[in-house]
Amino acid sequence: MSRERLETLGVVGGGQLGRMLAEAAAPLGVDLVVADPTPDAPAATVAREQVVGAFDDPETIRAVADRSDALTFEIELVDPDALERVAEEAGVPVHPAPRTLRIIQDKLVQNRRLAEAGIPVPAFREIDDRADLEAAIDTFGYPVMVKARRGGYDGRGNFLIESPADADSVLDEAPGDVLVEDVVAFDRELSVIGVVGDGERATFPAAENVHEDEILRETVVPARTTEPVRARAQSVARDVLDLMAGRGVYGIELFEADGEILVNEIAPRPHNSGHYTIEGAYVSQFEQHVRAIAGWPLGPTSLRDPVVTSNVLGDVDQPRPAEPTGLDDVLATPGAALHWYGKREVRPLRKMGHVAVVPTADEAREALLRTARDLTDGITFQAAQPTDTTTAR
Repeated sequence: MSRERLETLGVVGGGQLGRMLAEAAAPLGVDLVVADPTPDAPAATVAREQVVGAFDDPETIRAVADRSDALTFEIELVDPDALERVAEEAGVPVHPAPRTLRIIQDKLVQNRRLAEAGIPVPAFREIDDRADLEAAIDTFGYPVMVKARRGGYDGRGNFLIESPADADSVLDEAPGDVLVEDVVAFDRELSVIGVVGDGERATFPAAENVHEDEILRETVVPARTTEPVRARAQSVARDVLDLMAGRGVYGIELFEADGEILVNEIAPRPHNSGHYTIEGAYVSQFEQHVRAIAGWPLGPTSLRDPVVTSNVLGDVDQPRPAEPTGLDDVLATPGAALHWYGKREVRPLRKMGHVAVVPTADEAREALLRTARDLTDGITFQAAQPTDTTTAR
Protein backbone atom coordinates (compact mmCIF):
# COMPACT_ATOMS: atom_id res chain seq x y z
CA MET A 1 0.00 0.00 0.00
CA SER A 2 1.39 3.38 -1.02
CA ARG A 3 1.04 6.61 0.88
CA GLU A 4 0.64 9.32 -1.75
CA ARG A 5 1.33 13.00 -1.26
CA LEU A 6 -1.96 14.78 -0.61
CA GLU A 7 -1.71 18.24 0.84
CA THR A 8 -4.45 19.81 -1.28
CA LEU A 9 -7.54 18.02 -2.59
CA GLY A 10 -9.49 19.62 -5.43
CA VAL A 11 -13.24 19.09 -5.30
CA VAL A 12 -15.66 19.88 -8.09
CA GLY A 13 -18.69 20.97 -6.10
CA GLY A 14 -18.84 23.17 -3.04
CA GLY A 15 -22.12 22.19 -1.41
CA GLN A 16 -22.69 20.65 2.00
CA LEU A 17 -20.82 17.48 1.03
CA GLY A 18 -17.78 19.55 0.15
CA ARG A 19 -18.14 21.42 3.43
CA MET A 20 -18.16 18.24 5.53
CA LEU A 21 -15.34 16.82 3.42
CA ALA A 22 -13.22 19.88 4.24
CA GLU A 23 -14.02 19.50 7.94
CA ALA A 24 -12.89 15.86 7.85
CA ALA A 25 -9.78 16.56 5.77
CA ALA A 26 -8.37 19.29 8.02
CA PRO A 27 -7.25 17.00 10.90
CA LEU A 28 -5.41 14.87 8.32
CA GLY A 29 -3.44 17.91 7.16
CA VAL A 30 -5.32 18.18 3.87
CA ASP A 31 -6.71 21.46 2.53
CA LEU A 32 -9.54 21.71 -0.01
CA VAL A 33 -9.95 23.84 -3.11
CA VAL A 34 -13.55 23.67 -4.32
CA ALA A 35 -15.31 24.70 -7.53
CA ASP A 36 -18.93 25.83 -7.46
CA PRO A 37 -21.01 28.28 -9.51
CA THR A 38 -22.55 29.80 -6.38
CA PRO A 39 -20.35 32.46 -4.76
CA ASP A 40 -19.74 31.75 -1.08
CA ALA A 41 -20.94 28.16 -1.48
CA PRO A 42 -21.33 26.15 1.76
CA ALA A 43 -17.82 24.68 1.48
CA ALA A 44 -16.18 28.06 0.87
CA THR A 45 -15.96 28.99 4.54
CA VAL A 46 -13.97 25.86 5.47
CA ALA A 47 -12.06 25.21 2.23
CA ARG A 48 -8.78 26.98 1.55
CA GLU A 49 -10.16 28.49 -1.65
CA GLN A 50 -13.21 28.50 -3.91
CA VAL A 51 -13.09 28.78 -7.69
CA VAL A 52 -16.39 30.21 -8.93
CA GLY A 53 -17.45 28.42 -12.10
CA ALA A 54 -19.71 25.79 -13.62
CA PHE A 55 -19.29 22.12 -12.75
CA ASP A 56 -18.83 21.16 -16.41
CA ASP A 57 -16.54 24.05 -17.40
CA PRO A 58 -13.05 22.80 -18.36
CA GLU A 59 -11.39 26.08 -17.33
CA THR A 60 -12.98 25.89 -13.89
CA ILE A 61 -11.78 22.31 -13.47
CA ARG A 62 -8.34 23.33 -14.72
CA ALA A 63 -8.11 26.12 -12.14
CA VAL A 64 -8.82 23.58 -9.39
CA ALA A 65 -6.44 20.97 -10.82
CA ASP A 66 -3.57 23.49 -10.98
CA ARG A 67 -3.93 24.06 -7.23
CA SER A 68 -4.34 20.40 -6.18
CA ASP A 69 -2.53 17.10 -5.71
CA ALA A 70 -5.65 15.08 -6.60
CA LEU A 71 -9.19 15.68 -7.85
CA THR A 72 -12.58 14.39 -6.78
CA PHE A 73 -16.20 15.57 -7.05
CA GLU A 74 -19.23 15.83 -4.78
CA ILE A 75 -21.90 16.21 -7.46
CA GLU A 76 -22.61 14.11 -10.56
CA LEU A 77 -23.13 17.11 -12.87
CA VAL A 78 -19.40 17.12 -13.63
CA ASP A 79 -18.43 16.54 -17.28
CA PRO A 80 -16.38 13.30 -17.10
CA ASP A 81 -14.65 14.00 -20.42
CA ALA A 82 -13.49 17.44 -19.28
CA LEU A 83 -12.49 16.05 -15.89
CA GLU A 84 -10.42 13.28 -17.47
CA ARG A 85 -8.76 15.53 -20.06
CA VAL A 86 -7.86 18.30 -17.59
CA ALA A 87 -6.55 15.82 -15.02
CA GLU A 88 -4.29 14.18 -17.60
CA GLU A 89 -2.96 17.55 -18.74
CA ALA A 90 -2.35 18.68 -15.16
CA GLY A 91 -0.84 15.34 -14.15
CA VAL A 92 -3.11 14.81 -11.15
CA PRO A 93 -5.14 11.67 -10.34
CA VAL A 94 -8.95 11.64 -10.25
CA HIS A 95 -10.94 9.48 -7.84
CA PRO A 96 -13.40 7.96 -8.45
CA ALA A 97 -12.42 7.52 -12.08
CA PRO A 98 -14.25 9.48 -14.81
CA ARG A 99 -15.31 6.21 -16.45
CA THR A 100 -17.24 5.37 -13.28
CA LEU A 101 -18.94 8.76 -13.49
CA ARG A 102 -19.98 8.01 -17.09
CA ILE A 103 -21.73 4.84 -15.94
CA ILE A 104 -23.45 6.49 -13.00
CA GLN A 105 -24.65 9.51 -14.97
CA ASP A 106 -26.84 7.31 -17.22
CA LYS A 107 -29.30 5.16 -15.27
CA LEU A 108 -29.84 2.84 -18.22
CA VAL A 109 -26.11 2.18 -18.59
CA GLN A 110 -25.86 1.73 -14.82
CA ASN A 111 -28.69 -0.81 -14.70
CA ARG A 112 -27.27 -2.75 -17.63
CA ARG A 113 -23.81 -2.98 -16.08
CA LEU A 114 -25.27 -4.16 -12.78
CA ALA A 115 -27.54 -6.73 -14.43
CA GLU A 116 -24.69 -8.05 -16.61
CA ALA A 117 -22.66 -8.60 -13.44
CA GLY A 118 -25.49 -10.57 -11.82
CA ILE A 119 -26.28 -7.83 -9.31
CA PRO A 120 -30.04 -7.67 -8.62
CA VAL A 121 -31.89 -4.59 -9.91
CA PRO A 122 -35.58 -3.87 -10.58
CA ALA A 123 -36.80 -5.07 -13.96
CA PHE A 124 -36.22 -2.31 -16.53
CA ARG A 125 -36.47 -1.52 -20.25
CA GLU A 126 -35.17 1.18 -22.55
CA ILE A 127 -37.85 3.53 -23.88
CA ASP A 128 -37.62 5.37 -27.19
CA ASP A 129 -41.28 5.99 -27.98
CA ARG A 130 -44.87 5.35 -26.92
CA ALA A 131 -44.82 1.83 -28.38
CA ASP A 132 -41.86 0.91 -26.15
CA LEU A 133 -43.70 2.29 -23.13
CA GLU A 134 -46.85 0.34 -23.93
CA ALA A 135 -44.83 -2.85 -24.40
CA ALA A 136 -43.17 -2.32 -21.02
CA ILE A 137 -46.54 -1.77 -19.33
CA ASP A 138 -47.84 -4.96 -20.96
CA THR A 139 -44.85 -6.81 -19.49
CA PHE A 140 -44.71 -5.24 -16.04
CA GLY A 141 -48.32 -4.16 -15.51
CA TYR A 142 -49.33 -1.00 -13.64
CA PRO A 143 -47.74 0.82 -11.91
CA VAL A 144 -44.42 1.52 -13.61
CA MET A 145 -41.84 4.25 -13.07
CA VAL A 146 -40.45 6.25 -15.97
CA LYS A 147 -37.07 7.76 -15.11
CA ALA A 148 -34.94 10.32 -16.87
CA ARG A 149 -31.69 8.59 -17.71
CA ARG A 150 -29.59 11.62 -16.82
CA GLY A 151 -29.67 14.43 -14.29
CA GLY A 152 -32.35 13.21 -11.88
CA TYR A 153 -31.94 13.24 -8.10
CA ASP A 154 -34.19 13.69 -5.04
CA GLY A 155 -37.06 12.31 -7.13
CA ARG A 156 -36.55 14.77 -9.96
CA GLY A 157 -37.04 13.19 -13.35
CA ASN A 158 -39.21 10.34 -12.00
CA PHE A 159 -42.75 9.85 -13.31
CA LEU A 160 -45.13 7.27 -11.83
CA ILE A 161 -47.61 5.74 -14.31
CA GLU A 162 -50.60 4.17 -12.62
CA SER A 163 -53.11 4.23 -15.49
CA PRO A 164 -53.36 4.79 -19.27
CA ALA A 165 -54.22 8.44 -18.59
CA ASP A 166 -50.80 8.94 -16.95
CA ALA A 167 -49.03 7.36 -19.92
CA ASP A 168 -50.58 9.85 -22.34
CA SER A 169 -48.50 12.76 -21.10
CA VAL A 170 -45.43 11.33 -19.42
CA LEU A 171 -43.23 11.13 -22.51
CA ASP A 172 -43.93 14.80 -23.19
CA GLU A 173 -43.09 15.77 -19.60
CA ALA A 174 -39.98 13.60 -19.18
CA PRO A 175 -36.77 15.42 -20.09
CA GLY A 176 -34.65 13.73 -22.75
CA ASP A 177 -33.98 10.00 -22.85
CA VAL A 178 -35.82 7.78 -20.38
CA LEU A 179 -36.12 4.21 -19.20
CA VAL A 180 -38.95 2.43 -17.45
CA GLU A 181 -38.71 0.29 -14.32
CA ASP A 182 -41.14 -2.07 -12.70
CA VAL A 183 -42.27 -0.54 -9.41
CA VAL A 184 -40.89 -2.58 -6.53
CA ALA A 185 -43.26 -3.30 -3.63
CA PHE A 186 -40.44 -2.86 -1.15
CA ASP A 187 -40.60 -3.27 2.61
CA ARG A 188 -38.05 -0.52 3.27
CA GLU A 189 -35.37 1.51 1.58
CA LEU A 190 -31.82 0.78 2.67
CA SER A 191 -28.40 2.11 1.81
CA VAL A 192 -24.83 1.04 2.35
CA ILE A 193 -21.85 3.36 2.25
CA GLY A 194 -18.97 1.53 0.60
CA VAL A 195 -15.36 2.62 0.28
CA VAL A 196 -12.63 1.52 -2.11
CA GLY A 197 -9.07 2.13 -0.97
CA ASP A 198 -5.66 1.09 -2.25
CA GLY A 199 -6.25 -2.67 -2.36
CA GLU A 200 -8.99 -2.43 0.27
CA ARG A 201 -12.79 -2.71 0.15
CA ALA A 202 -15.03 -1.93 3.12
CA THR A 203 -18.69 -1.26 3.86
CA PHE A 204 -20.44 0.57 6.68
CA PRO A 205 -23.50 -1.00 8.36
CA ALA A 206 -26.74 -0.98 6.41
CA ALA A 207 -28.90 2.08 7.06
CA GLU A 208 -32.66 2.46 6.73
CA ASN A 209 -33.89 5.55 4.91
CA VAL A 210 -37.27 7.22 5.38
CA HIS A 211 -38.40 9.32 2.41
CA GLU A 212 -41.21 11.84 2.07
CA ASP A 213 -42.07 13.21 -1.37
CA GLU A 214 -39.05 11.25 -2.66
CA ILE A 215 -36.65 13.30 -0.51
CA LEU A 216 -34.65 11.69 2.27
CA ARG A 217 -36.02 12.74 5.64
CA GLU A 218 -34.46 10.36 8.20
CA THR A 219 -31.81 7.66 8.33
CA VAL A 220 -31.93 4.98 11.06
CA VAL A 221 -28.86 2.89 11.88
CA PRO A 222 -28.78 -0.06 12.31
CA ALA A 223 -31.60 -0.58 9.80
CA ARG A 224 -34.78 -1.92 11.39
CA THR A 225 -34.67 -5.29 9.66
CA THR A 226 -33.16 -8.72 10.27
CA GLU A 227 -29.46 -9.39 10.59
CA PRO A 228 -29.47 -11.66 7.48
CA VAL A 229 -31.00 -8.83 5.42
CA ARG A 230 -28.44 -6.33 6.74
CA ALA A 231 -25.64 -8.77 5.88
CA ARG A 232 -27.10 -9.35 2.42
CA ALA A 233 -27.25 -5.59 1.81
CA GLN A 234 -23.54 -5.28 2.62
CA SER A 235 -22.74 -8.26 0.40
CA VAL A 236 -24.57 -6.73 -2.58
CA ALA A 237 -22.84 -3.42 -1.92
CA ARG A 238 -19.44 -5.12 -2.04
CA ASP A 239 -20.37 -6.63 -5.40
CA VAL A 240 -21.20 -3.13 -6.62
CA LEU A 241 -17.81 -1.85 -5.44
CA ASP A 242 -16.12 -4.48 -7.59
CA LEU A 243 -17.57 -2.75 -10.68
CA MET A 244 -16.43 0.73 -9.71
CA ALA A 245 -13.19 2.20 -11.05
CA GLY A 246 -11.23 4.51 -8.79
CA ARG A 247 -10.86 4.96 -5.07
CA GLY A 248 -13.29 6.73 -2.80
CA VAL A 249 -16.66 6.48 -1.10
CA TYR A 250 -19.80 5.23 -2.84
CA GLY A 251 -23.39 5.64 -1.63
CA ILE A 252 -25.39 2.58 -2.69
CA GLU A 253 -29.19 2.86 -2.43
CA LEU A 254 -31.12 -0.39 -2.07
CA PHE A 255 -34.62 -1.82 -1.80
CA GLU A 256 -35.53 -4.60 0.62
CA ALA A 257 -38.40 -6.63 -0.80
CA ASP A 258 -39.48 -9.90 0.84
CA GLY A 259 -36.02 -10.41 2.28
CA GLU A 260 -34.30 -9.79 -1.06
CA ILE A 261 -32.04 -6.84 -1.90
CA LEU A 262 -32.23 -4.83 -5.14
CA VAL A 263 -29.93 -1.97 -6.14
CA ASN A 264 -31.76 1.29 -6.83
CA GLU A 265 -29.04 3.86 -7.51
CA ILE A 266 -25.33 4.48 -6.91
CA ALA A 267 -23.64 7.76 -6.03
CA PRO A 268 -19.84 7.84 -6.58
CA ARG A 269 -19.26 10.18 -3.64
CA PRO A 270 -20.20 10.63 0.02
CA HIS A 271 -23.96 10.39 0.41
CA ASN A 272 -26.70 12.06 2.44
CA SER A 273 -27.61 8.72 4.02
CA GLY A 274 -24.03 8.37 5.26
CA HIS A 275 -24.05 11.49 7.44
CA TYR A 276 -24.74 9.22 10.41
CA THR A 277 -21.11 8.06 10.23
CA ILE A 278 -19.93 11.38 11.72
CA GLU A 279 -21.44 10.60 15.14
CA GLY A 280 -22.22 6.90 14.75
CA ALA A 281 -18.99 5.43 13.36
CA TYR A 282 -15.36 5.54 14.39
CA VAL A 283 -14.30 7.09 11.07
CA SER A 284 -16.79 9.10 9.01
CA GLN A 285 -17.53 8.58 5.33
CA PHE A 286 -15.84 11.93 4.65
CA GLU A 287 -12.56 10.98 6.31
CA GLN A 288 -12.69 7.62 4.55
CA HIS A 289 -13.06 9.42 1.22
CA VAL A 290 -9.90 11.46 1.86
CA ARG A 291 -7.98 8.41 3.07
CA ALA A 292 -9.05 6.40 0.02
CA ILE A 293 -8.12 9.10 -2.50
CA ALA A 294 -4.69 9.47 -0.89
CA GLY A 295 -4.12 5.71 -0.84
CA TRP A 296 -3.80 5.78 2.95
CA PRO A 297 -5.10 2.93 5.14
CA LEU A 298 -8.86 2.97 5.61
CA GLY A 299 -10.31 3.34 9.08
CA PRO A 300 -12.78 0.96 10.74
CA THR A 301 -16.34 1.01 9.38
CA SER A 302 -18.00 -0.54 12.43
CA LEU A 303 -20.79 1.25 14.26
CA ARG A 304 -19.87 3.06 17.47
CA ASP A 305 -23.45 3.91 18.52
CA PRO A 306 -26.96 3.49 17.17
CA VAL A 307 -27.87 6.77 15.52
CA VAL A 308 -30.66 8.58 13.71
CA THR A 309 -30.13 11.53 11.40
CA SER A 310 -32.91 13.84 10.28
CA ASN A 311 -32.65 16.40 7.48
CA VAL A 312 -33.70 19.99 7.99
CA LEU A 313 -35.62 20.86 4.83
CA GLY A 314 -36.83 24.26 3.73
CA ASP A 315 -40.41 24.60 5.00
CA VAL A 316 -41.15 27.62 2.80
CA ASP A 317 -43.24 28.34 -0.27
CA GLN A 318 -40.70 30.56 -1.99
CA PRO A 319 -37.02 31.52 -1.56
CA ARG A 320 -36.04 33.81 1.30
CA PRO A 321 -33.01 34.53 3.48
CA ALA A 322 -32.23 31.67 5.84
CA GLU A 323 -33.17 32.90 9.31
CA PRO A 324 -33.91 29.73 11.30
CA THR A 325 -35.49 29.41 14.70
CA GLY A 326 -35.47 26.35 16.96
CA LEU A 327 -31.75 25.64 16.79
CA ASP A 328 -31.37 26.20 20.55
CA ASP A 329 -33.61 23.21 21.24
CA VAL A 330 -31.26 20.98 19.27
CA LEU A 331 -28.20 22.31 21.07
CA ALA A 332 -29.85 21.83 24.46
CA THR A 333 -30.78 18.19 23.81
CA PRO A 334 -28.39 15.55 25.24
CA GLY A 335 -27.13 13.23 22.52
CA ALA A 336 -28.12 15.58 19.68
CA ALA A 337 -25.67 17.16 17.23
CA LEU A 338 -26.46 20.00 14.83
CA HIS A 339 -24.89 20.24 11.38
CA TRP A 340 -25.77 23.52 9.70
CA TYR A 341 -24.69 23.85 6.07
CA GLY A 342 -24.26 27.61 5.91
CA LYS A 343 -26.68 28.21 3.03
CA ARG A 344 -27.77 31.83 3.04
CA GLU A 345 -31.06 31.25 1.28
CA VAL A 346 -33.79 28.77 2.16
CA ARG A 347 -35.90 27.33 -0.67
CA PRO A 348 -38.75 24.81 -0.75
CA LEU A 349 -37.43 21.42 0.42
CA ARG A 350 -33.81 22.58 0.17
CA LYS A 351 -31.46 20.68 2.52
CA MET A 352 -30.36 23.30 5.07
CA GLY A 353 -28.72 21.02 7.62
CA HIS A 354 -29.26 17.86 9.59
CA VAL A 355 -29.56 16.69 13.18
CA ALA A 356 -27.95 13.51 14.47
CA VAL A 357 -29.13 11.86 17.69
CA VAL A 358 -27.28 9.11 19.57
CA PRO A 359 -28.51 7.41 22.76
CA THR A 360 -27.52 8.91 26.07
CA ALA A 361 -28.37 5.71 27.98
CA ASP A 362 -30.40 2.70 26.82
CA GLU A 363 -32.66 4.77 24.61
CA ALA A 364 -34.36 2.69 21.91
CA ARG A 365 -34.02 3.50 18.23
CA GLU A 366 -37.70 4.45 17.99
CA ALA A 367 -37.12 7.04 20.70
CA LEU A 368 -34.11 8.36 18.77
CA LEU A 369 -36.25 8.67 15.66
CA ARG A 370 -38.96 10.59 17.52
CA THR A 371 -36.36 12.89 19.07
CA ALA A 372 -34.65 13.59 15.74
CA ARG A 373 -37.95 14.23 13.99
CA ASP A 374 -39.25 16.50 16.73
CA LEU A 375 -36.05 18.55 16.71
CA THR A 376 -36.00 19.07 12.96
CA ASP A 377 -39.74 19.80 12.87
CA GLY A 378 -39.05 22.52 15.42
CA ILE A 379 -36.65 24.35 13.10
CA THR A 380 -38.54 26.94 11.07
CA PHE A 381 -37.64 29.96 8.99
CA GLN A 382 -38.88 33.46 9.62
CA ALA A 383 -40.95 35.14 6.95
CA ALA A 384 -39.07 37.61 4.80
CA GLN A 385 -39.22 39.21 1.38
CA PRO A 386 -38.32 36.75 -1.43
CA THR A 387 -34.87 37.02 -2.96
CA ASP A 388 -33.56 36.03 -6.35
CA THR A 389 -32.73 32.34 -6.71
CA THR A 390 -29.28 31.02 -7.58
CA THR A 391 -27.96 27.53 -8.08
CA ALA A 392 -29.79 25.36 -5.53
CA ARG A 393 -28.59 22.24 -3.79
